[in-house]
Amino acid sequence: MAGLVEERRGAICILTIDRPSRANALDAATSAALDEAITRAEADEAIGAVLLCGAGDRAFCSGMDMKEAAQAGVGQGLIPGRGFGGITERQRSKPLIAVVNGAAVAGGFEIVLACDMVFAAPHAIFGLSEVKRGLFAYAGGIQRLARQLPRATGLAMILTGEPLSAERMHQLGLVTQIFPSDALLERAIGTVETMLSHSWDAVGHALALYDASRAMPEDMALRFGRRFGDATLGSSDGGEGVAAFAEGRKAKFRPD
Repeated sequence: MAGLVEERRGAICILTIDRPSRANALDAATSAALDEAITRAEADEAIGAVLLCGAGDRAFCSGMDMKEAAQAGVGQGLIPGRGFGGITERQRSKPLIAVVNGAAVAGGFEIVLACDMVFAAPHAIFGLSEVKRGLFAYAGGIQRLARQLPRATGLAMILTGEPLSAERMHQLGLVTQIFPSDALLERAIGTVETMLSHSWDAVGHALALYDASRAMPEDMALRFGRRFGDATLGSSDGGEGVAAFAEGRKAKFRPD
């Protein structure tokens, strides 16, 4: 597969951008391959989550392949309706987790911002460098930072193009956890395996409610949550979870 390695670890699909000589920048072919792989994972009932990585320890993804863009024009890697890498505008139902062992800049950082959890190595850096190239991060970077960071902090990243460290990103709440580089992938997998040991329906519903609530006033989100939660209260997984607690045993959930 062009520039992308796809593997399975139980119920986890691991996708690795494999273009280390280009700092894992996405050319059009790799972007299309990534889009197709996530589409397959979303449709596969045996997959509960997707982990996205970059080959090596230099970069997670450095964004658009600028050498290709210089020849073919900017905008390579944008998938109509689903955004950069088929991720930044995609509507998903399954958790997408970024494992960042190096630089996540420009479109690479936009991909990270579209993920649900982010695990990073201590040496990882994050930034929107588009202004240095006469561009701006319209594929989700600016929009998501506007929602997730105070104005002065977000605009400093956007307007200077200078990156921030993994530690600073963790302090700002944009990195879930920092793990040593040599243990990063395994620690991230372990966290996701813990998540997938719970009810997949409950995980999916919680993710959907969280995302929906961000766009609603609190009172509307609470009303929506009550209606949305009725199905969980009467579900087989809900019944199993309550019974397991009452009986002092571990719940046995099965994905649909």
